[in-house]
Amino acid sequence: MLTLLFDGIAYGMVLFILSAGLSVTLGLMNFINLAHGAFAMAGGYVTVVAMNRFGVPFLAALPLAFLITAGVGLLLERTLYVHLYGRSHLDQVLFSIGLVFMAIAAVDFAMGSSQQLITLPSWLQGRVDVLGVAVGLYRSFIIAVCGVVVVALQLILTRTRFGSRLRAAVDDQRVARGLGINVSLIFAATFAAGSGLAGLGGALGTEILGLDPTFPLKFMIYFLIVVTVGGTATITGPFLAALLLGVADVAGKYYVPEFGAFVIYTLMIVVLVLRPQGLFARAQ
Repeated sequence: MLTLLFDGIAYGMVLFILSAGLSVTLGLMNFINLAHGAFAMAGGYVTVVAMNRFGVPFLAALPLAFLITAGVGLLLERTLYVHLYGRSHLDQVLFSIGLVFMAIAAVDFAMGSSQQLITLPSWLQGRVDVLGVAVGLYRSFIIAVCGVVVVALQLILTRTRFGSRLRAAVDDQRVARGLGINVSLIFAATFAAGSGLAGLGGALGTEILGLDPTFPLKFMIYFLIVVTVGGTATITGPFLAALLLGVADVAGKYYVPEFGAFVIYTLMIVVLVLRPQGLFARAQ
């Protein structure tokens, strides 16, 4: 039971790190970026190529995945996304879905359609026994990394000048510009950071979730569920929702395997019927 709980928490942490960037862009920038999974896939492939072709150590490949994916996100934001900020949500959805299919086709052409694998360092392989509970070393590493990311994001958004400027830019761009805030720069940096977080999540999740060109489509619904159930008002909501959904998904697939794949969707429906604004968001 405790092993399942631990594995569910680790899985939930992966879901959160994958969904955190979408939570930021959707909740704070009010932009629906369904191509978020493509950035996660990009981070996974950066890790695979760096490790398997160039011999980059795993710990060095993680920041590399973040930086390269953030750079790609910044480039796309400046050239494409910036023209859609004032457009309707339908336009944003159609545009980002188009990017998803373009990314899938490009990766399938460049890397092939087969599953990609990485070899973790020996100190992250296997399990150890802690008070009678079999604890996976890699899952412990994921929990530690994601915990640091959660705290860092919360502090940046609530305790820094950048966070206050971002909230001001979202609330009223015209007033923010009048106060001397460079709204364009704030949005570009936020989008790049969200893309980088997706890339980091893709790098961390390659071993657990698998990686192939259909990754953005397979996990798009999971990103949306985490953000929808947790609400978009804070980072805390999606974080707690990801943990809840991760534990529920792992436990459901173990105890009721014939129904396990539907547990996470059932939980989402129940939550949204009772709390349409999200489990951890305030009602308007």
